[in-house]
Amino acid sequence: MTVPGLLRLRARQRGDAPLLRVGGEWSSYRRTEERAARAAAALAARGIHGGDRVAALCGNRIELVELFLGCAWLGAVLVPLNTALRGTSLREPLRRARASALLVEPALLGHVLAVTGELGPLPLWLLDGPSAGPTSTGPDFGAGAANAEVEVEVEAAPDPAEHDPLPPVELDPGDPVAILFTSGTTGPSRGVCCPHGQLVQWGHTVGRALALGPTDVLHTSLPLFHTNALNAFLQAIVAGAGFSVGGRFSASRFFADAADAGATVTYLLGAMVNMVLAQPPGERDRAHQVTRALAPASPPALCGPFAERFGVTLLDGFGTTETNLVLGGSISTVGQVPPGSLGRVVDGFAARVVDPHGIDLPAGEPGELLVRTELPHAFATGYWDDPEHTARRFRDGWFHTGDRVVRDAEGWFRFVDRIKDVIRRRGENVSGYEVEQVLLRHPAVADAAVFAVPSDLAEDEVMAVLVPAPGARLDLAELLDHCAGELPYFAVPRYLETAAELPLTATGKVRKEQLRATGVTARTWDRERRA
Repeated sequence: MTVPGLLRLRARQRGDAPLLRVGGEWSSYRRTEERAARAAAALAARGIHGGDRVAALCGNRIELVELFLGCAWLGAVLVPLNTALRGTSLREPLRRARASALLVEPALLGHVLAVTGELGPLPLWLLDGPSAGPTSTGPDFGAGAANAEVEVEVEAAPDPAEHDPLPPVELDPGDPVAILFTSGTTGPSRGVCCPHGQLVQWGHTVGRALALGPTDVLHTSLPLFHTNALNAFLQAIVAGAGFSVGGRFSASRFFADAADAGATVTYLLGAMVNMVLAQPPGERDRAHQVTRALAPASPPALCGPFAERFGVTLLDGFGTTETNLVLGGSISTVGQVPPGSLGRVVDGFAARVVDPHGIDLPAGEPGELLVRTELPHAFATGYWDDPEHTARRFRDGWFHTGDRVVRDAEGWFRFVDRIKDVIRRRGENVSGYEVEQVLLRHPAVADAAVFAVPSDLAEDEVMAVLVPAPGARLDLAELLDHCAGELPYFAVPRYLETAAELPLTATGKVRKEQLRATGVTARTWDRERRA
């Protein structure tokens, strides 16, 4: 029930079986355990102790995996940061984490130096960098550094190979192993305190859902600062399987990379399904061994075409950085799940649907999803240095998700929208998610985002930004006729706009706050003013 305990157990059982592939080279279970113990020694030599936070700003590299394992070995806490953070969005999590050191890639050092003057002393460990010495900001360190006038000590990143292995410290499954800062798409980013037991439980719950075993190879191109990719590593260790980490997600290379890894299982989020399916058909569509994928928030209308084209079954489910796989099914029962369903409550968890006053709602009535766990240490312990928000979200024994769902009479849950994304038009609640699903069923639409913009009268108007399918001509008037045939009148978008792509976070979530802030422009098509 701790990361070191689980890895040591599997290393004894699996020995030289392949566990970890980053950058094309496989490392065995035994070798990975040894590197973890050496990484812990390297951190200890730099003065890192149990409870210390060690931040990281780098892509999917072996050094980041070893930093995670080394921290876990020592009882320290990894704080992996989104590599897209800049300025205030980078300074704030660094300030709140109060990290003892920051591991950083050279290409991102300039962005760090631009904010370190406001953070106080922060040792910087540079990957592929100098042995040691003072440095200052300048053009050689990339964008964001030009206006900073600070001098900091930059050291070479710790090298596990230079140290003898250390035994792991004694840990409790409730001890923190990582602080994962959420993407902040609906508010400020907050650090979720993830204990060892939560990551191990993720390995068990998703492992059962995907029917993982020692012959599987799990491949991800999602970033390791995100809970999905980090949990996939634990899924592999729980199952005794292999785990391959790719570079940044590319729709055109997705299955080629999976085939190169020998993957049997992979991972997709939301818009990624659209993006892969939008690629031109080719010989690589079936030239791989992938049979199943965990793909939360997949558009229901695309699951069938995806399976037919690529031979890959998509499994939906519900879990957050704070929780676990609390709603879902299993890969063997996908055909029994109603289209668009998140699944049923997973064993070991409980769920409720409530109104704004916390009163349980009957089947068929949309409300907020509340969840709790009966499994030890399966949820996060709260938000780092934010007791107010922790008390608000974790209260009365339940985690308040902020998501609106509907539960039917058979216990299947369907996502409606984020409570903060609810559109109120003409006295009716409109689900942006449901409007998006209708738009995505049109053959000329590759992707869509629906959100509220201010109305001239009161409440909201419905706006949609659309990405046309490759080679398609998008007739907006005809698209509205398509919507009118499938949606109530009050949910049909008033405003439409096309774009080459939607603004996404590094984990594939649409940045609706950015779209809302832009709102209606001179380029926007208004159905109430069309000829």
